[in-house]
Amino acid sequence: MTSLIILSGSPSVTSRTGALSDHLATRLRGDGHTASVVRVRDLPAEPLLHADSTHPKIAEVADAIAGAHGVVVASPVYKAAYSGVLKLLLDLLPQFALAGKVVLPVVTGGTPAHVLAIDYALRPVLSSLGADHIVPGWFVLDRHVEPLPGDARLDQRAAEDLYPIVDAFSEVVRGRHALAVA
Repeated sequence: MTSLIILSGSPSVTSRTGALSDHLATRLRGDGHTASVVRVRDLPAEPLLHADSTHPKIAEVADAIAGAHGVVVASPVYKAAYSGVLKLLLDLLPQFALAGKVVLPVVTGGTPAHVLAIDYALRPVLSSLGADHIVPGWFVLDRHVEPLPGDARLDQRAAEDLYPIVDAFSEVVRGRHALAVA
């Protein structure tokens, strides 16, 4: 079975990105993967701010990423880029933490103009971390995500657009895993 980590990079407790991360984890589990959501906002602030990659909670996330076959990186857009709290975590990961991984960037924002954050802000960082295969990312308008306890409801159009991307990510992860164990 393939293992996936979803990094939810929103600093907000009532986050549409967080709800969307839970929703994607449920969908990916339904497709036969194990999927864990890591809410970066729940990691201890001091080790993140002081770049302490040896802190047990930070090391635990790095180990989980190392053991995963695929990583979904989800973030709201702030100031034309991904969130600062996500940046803090990504900066603490080992240089090639995403080597051999399939990565799916997912970004939420209030206007379609924010879609550029995927390719101009997030994708370069994921590449610098050695991501083996970054599937085409996807942008979801905030208003298309309704947070629910432990899940989200997407409006029909958003779901019709996002699900094929998530399903393609799932298939790439599964295919690469099958090749690795063959």
